[in-house]
Amino acid sequence: MSPDRKSLMLKRNWLIGGAALALIGIAVLARGFWTTDGVAARSQGQARVVPVEIATAERKTMPVRLESLGTVTPIAGVAIKTQVDTTITGVLFRDGAPVEKGDALFTLDCRQIEADMKRVEAVINGAQAMFEQAQRDVERYTELAARNATPIVTLNNAQTQANISRATAESNRAQLENLRVQLGFCTIRAPISGRISMANVKIGNFVRQADTAPMATIIQTAPVYVSFTVPQKNLPDIRKAIAAETATVEAIIPGDQKRASGQVTMIENTIDAATGMATIRATMPNNDELLWPGTLVTADMTLRSEEGVVVPSTAVQVSQTGNFVFIVKDGVAKVQRVTIERQIGQETVIASGLNGGETVVIDGQLLLSDGTRVNPRPPKVAGS
Repeated sequence: MSPDRKSLMLKRNWLIGGAALALIGIAVLARGFWTTDGVAARSQGQARVVPVEIATAERKTMPVRLESLGTVTPIAGVAIKTQVDTTITGVLFRDGAPVEKGDALFTLDCRQIEADMKRVEAVINGAQAMFEQAQRDVERYTELAARNATPIVTLNNAQTQANISRATAESNRAQLENLRVQLGFCTIRAPISGRISMANVKIGNFVRQADTAPMATIIQTAPVYVSFTVPQKNLPDIRKAIAAETATVEAIIPGDQKRASGQVTMIENTIDAATGMATIRATMPNNDELLWPGTLVTADMTLRSEEGVVVPSTAVQVSQTGNFVFIVKDGVAKVQRVTIERQIGQETVIASGLNGGETVVIDGQLLLSDGTRVNPRPPKVAGS
């Protein structure tokens, strides 16, 4: 081999060896870099402190409630109809206005009835005059018959005429009383207090007793019923609460923060076999007309009050194995399994898992695991 060729191969080997050493060095440095960073990252993760908001699990008295969808129904409703066939002369109410019992609603044309009353009064006066005349005849014929100056049959005829005249007067007095009743029907008054619908007839319309459509309707708005259904398994507790007079109901109208309170007054006497639900009815005073007949409401029924451990509902988390909360102790968050009994508004009653007095996390749980160090702070005050 020539010296030039040997020198060229030697240079190439040196270059290959240098490149290999360079690659090995880069790999070692890279390995050391990533290993160091990984350890640092893990060290930072272990030492990380998560800020969280906390609250205290309290033991206090909370109501036992049932919630259901209910309907507002009126206690009474009346369809206004005429009792005489005549023409409307006046509509005395404003459509949809509240009315009191006895308020005049419609006036009707009563001229025909007034004319009949005058005619009957004249008949009564005539019959009364004939009766008085017959009475005088009876007295005169009685004296004559006692002296045998007139036949007995004449006296009997006079007595018969007196009886006929008296009966005619009494019959027409009864007819006159009936006409007075008919005259009273010409002013239609509200039979109950409540809120009236729009008038279905106007002045000049002819109305008949046989008409099927009412002239208007009145719905009693205070008090009203709220009817709702509950599962039959809750029926024993409800019956006990009604017997103890502790069963109350609050009706919540969708879109309104106001609540209407009332008392449970009835349980339907049968259970719906198809659904297994029992119908409950509560009576609501509704003096402010907050509840409108036909409205769907949320019926919140309180049966009684019981003591229990209570936490804010935001403290309760859900996993595949069940419900849990994070308890903070010595600056460390620990997972605590809990069983929920019921939820009331923004608070949850815990059946088991907490004894009261524990510090629980209510915000920041997404960054926590069992054993994470935390920096607890009280919850933010609304508006701050």
